[in-house]
Amino acid sequence: MTGIKILLTTGVAFIAVYFFLRLRNSIFDILILMLLIIAAVVFILFPDITNSIANKLGVGRGADLVFYTSILIFWFAILKLYARIRRLEQIITQVVRKDAIDEAEKN
Repeated sequence: MTGIKILLTTGVAFIAVYFFLRLRNSIFDILILMLLIIAAVVFILFPDITNSIANKLGVGRGADLVFYTSILIFWFAILKLYARIRRLEQIITQVVRKDAIDEAEKN
């Protein structure tokens, strides 16, 4: 195993441990994370697999395929975070409205 493979696999392992500790309650997030970790380790240890998958899908190189799928994954993460922020904004709005009504009723 080359140095870069060791470095990348160690990095993926640290990221996996961090997110497993943070995402204990969400089964869907853990399943997605497990799939990504497995794919990352397989692609790191066997980089020729990405080339063969890319050729079957009509993409020139395996690195391009990894780049394109990374873009999709980032968009998924961005949309998930956006939905969570919107939900938190709605909750905060409800709490502030309720507090304002309760304050108005006291006076």
